Amino acid sequence: MKGRIIFLGLVFLLFFVFPGMVFAQVFPDLDPSLPVFPGTATPGTAAIPPPPSVTPAPFIDLTIRNPDTGQEVAFSLQLLLLLTLLSLAPSIIILMTSFLRISIVLDFIKRALSLQQVPPNQVLMGIALFMTFFIMWPTFTTIYENSFRPLADGDISVEVAYREAEAPLRLFMYSQMQGRPDNIRLFMAMRGLDSPDTLADVPTYVLIPAFILNELTVAFKIGILLFIPFIVIDMVVASALMSMGMIMLPPIMISMPFKLILFVLVDGWGLLTNQLIQSFM
Repeated sequence: MKGRIIFLGLVFLLFFVFPGMVFAQVFPDLDPSLPVFPGTATPGTAAIPPPPSVTPAPFIDLTIRNPDTGQEVAFSLQLLLLLTLLSLAPSIIILMTSFLRISIVLDFIKRALSLQQVPPNQVLMGIALFMTFFIMWPTFTTIYENSFRPLADGDISVEVAYREAEAPLRLFMYSQMQGRPDNIRLFMAMRGLDSPDTLADVPTYVLIPAFILNELTVAFKIGILLFIPFIVIDMVVASALMSMGMIMLPPIMISMPFKLILFVLVDGWGLLTNQLIQSFM
């Protein structure tokens, strides 16, 4: 036992106290000037690699100075007007196009069918948006050809481009109120203006709220017509449940499948889309 302890002690002294002598005997070809690593590890280096090349960021310079001529002042005001118009673009699309009526009618049909989550509101707004593009495409094309393209080519000024873009929208809004001019008379009277003889006599700030009120009225009328057949189904189901003594059972749970069956059998989406588009023609 003592001999074994003495042997282990000598091994410890050889490998940890005199490592250079041991490696010189075991590896005679190894350069003694290199640092010795324990466990016969290969020599390594601690050199730091060069950092990767960094792409320089572009430099953007914004210079603010006093205008030299009146043309530069006018250009600054035109740019401010254009940025304001871009910020108001969502409101223009919602309130001055067919989007308002379509979105309200789609929400009415969802409520009439007693649907809570299907289809989602994002889907309904997407449908209303693309139907608006379909209906308003001739108007948008006229605005692009008469206003945007000449302005981009430098043929007309911003004021002329505004007038050219305003005219098709005014014509569209007025065409939806030809048989119902009461809203125009209402806002003209509240403003204290004389009764108009032609469309040119109606200011734009009067035509827009009149058009919005007209669209709300038409959408609610369509909603009433949509609710009538589904209210009949609800009343029939509720009466049947009460006659059978099933008072605790909600009638909506029973009537909703019948509403969906009726809506699918009559091709409800096709009829609704066709009538909505025809209402703008």
